[in-house]
Amino acid sequence: MLALVSTRLLLLVGGSLPLQKLSGVSRMAWSHRSVRFMGKVSHAHEPLTVASLGFKSEFETRDKSKTNKIEKQSSFDVLKVKAARSDGIKAVGPKKPLEIESAPFAEKSFSELGLPPLLLERLEREGFMTPTDVQSTAIPTILKNHDIVIQSYTGSGKTLAYILPILSEVGPLKGKSSNGDVDDARKSEIKAVIVAPSRELGMQIVREIEKLLGPSDKKVVQQLVGGANRTRQEEALKKNKPAIVVGTPGRIAEISAAGKLRTHGCRFLVLDEVDELLSFNFRESMHRILEHVGKRSSANTQGLKSPLEIRPERRTIMVSATVPFSVIRAAKGWGHDPLLVQAKKVMPLESIAMSAPINLLGPKPGLNSNSNLQAQAAELSLPPALKHYYCVTKLQHKVDTLRRCVHALDAKSVIAFMNHTKQLKDAVFKLAARGINAAELHGDLGKLARSTTLKKFKNGEVRVLVTNELSARGLDVAECDLVVNLDLPTDPIHYAHRAGRTGRLGRRGTVVTICEEPEIFVVKKLQKQLKVPIPACEFTEGKLIVSEEEKTAKAA
Repeated sequence: MLALVSTRLLLLVGGSLPLQKLSGVSRMAWSHRSVRFMGKVSHAHEPLTVASLGFKSEFETRDKSKTNKIEKQSSFDVLKVKAARSDGIKAVGPKKPLEIESAPFAEKSFSELGLPPLLLERLEREGFMTPTDVQSTAIPTILKNHDIVIQSYTGSGKTLAYILPILSEVGPLKGKSSNGDVDDARKSEIKAVIVAPSRELGMQIVREIEKLLGPSDKKVVQQLVGGANRTRQEEALKKNKPAIVVGTPGRIAEISAAGKLRTHGCRFLVLDEVDELLSFNFRESMHRILEHVGKRSSANTQGLKSPLEIRPERRTIMVSATVPFSVIRAAKGWGHDPLLVQAKKVMPLESIAMSAPINLLGPKPGLNSNSNLQAQAAELSLPPALKHYYCVTKLQHKVDTLRRCVHALDAKSVIAFMNHTKQLKDAVFKLAARGINAAELHGDLGKLARSTTLKKFKNGEVRVLVTNELSARGLDVAECDLVVNLDLPTDPIHYAHRAGRTGRLGRRGTVVTICEEPEIFVVKKLQKQLKVPIPACEFTEGKLIVSEEEKTAKAA
């Protein structure tokens, strides 16, 4: 069969995936989902620019005389060929090499990024005047049809970095489409699916999209999150015919399995906080999503010779503040030649795997390579404008130390993290008894209670939000000026995600860790791993005082 295929078509190689061991799924099914194209990229370890992505210069044509190299994988290799689409949607052809220039991404306005005029008007209306570094890098890369992994520190504007390219091609704010006839014929189809690991993050993404769409076009987006009435969500899908759905993996997969969510013609699949979505709890739901979003239905595959030739026509966008190797491995299987997008830098994902340290003899005694990689990822995800401190106290005095910390820093909006849900209510009670408006937020609360609490916190009615790891990811409260760890985070990545609730979009913020005497070594270890100073402090007479020992150590 391969002899009949044009030599211009590339061979595909199956990649290993974190989901391969899912029970009841054959290797053939997984290898179908894990295929990708191997394109040759010049200067693989150097950054790309807007010009290299085709905005100022066109892609170079492929030299047909060069032999395509097939990358060797550790798992079984499966060779496949690309199938051209016949239903009007542009087929994903062989990737052309990217010309890499030395100039960084330096766009100072959204108008330079190729966004449509109506969307630019809405951005200006909402007060978005200048793109952040990650936005100026990610937006043109997505618009040039690349699958990408967006990695940037917490609070750097990653959500808008993928929302804007979607709205530029989907919904009432889009620009002129070259496939206008196809778009008109598919108005009732869902064009974008955005998956988030928590209800709070999902609802937050919906609010961001609704702000840009405006009140008259809010029905273009719909949330499908767990904890809400499923029947009402299905009725809204049928009535409103949204172009964009945002939801949690379980609910999206559930409605899809019931035949009420048709996503075969979907153009975009966004996996926000993708490192969380890789957890075991989401595996079955994520498998269904990946197998159905952007895949051809059986009616559109009659001309194909084999079911294995059916492949996604979507753009896959993965987002996270940290990108461990589990994400890199998954991205290679879920996307097609995915690029890693960071602030002012784009590089082929292949270069990350190749440049990673490999110790064939195993880790040396006393050296935990996984911990080192984890620390490096956490370091990159920390917002740059933060000040870090720790304060030592006894267990029974932690909440009172939190109160003194809030007053000493005159913090208006505070998020306090604890590790155990049962302790939250007691901390809220003690703070309220000392005259501080506080509220608890955790997964055991109902959807309405959580929404109400978040609304009060954002409006300033609640000064201290006492929560667990639920709020460490995705919670965006721009006014939050203080994060307090009442309990120590379990690792540097959790510390980084907690810390990222403050200092968002370049604002200043403070992180204070309140610990007991035996826990000081953990704080020192975090300081070393994250490569940020975390001096000891005290709260005396309404002021934050850095201890004399820390001052002496700095002077030395």
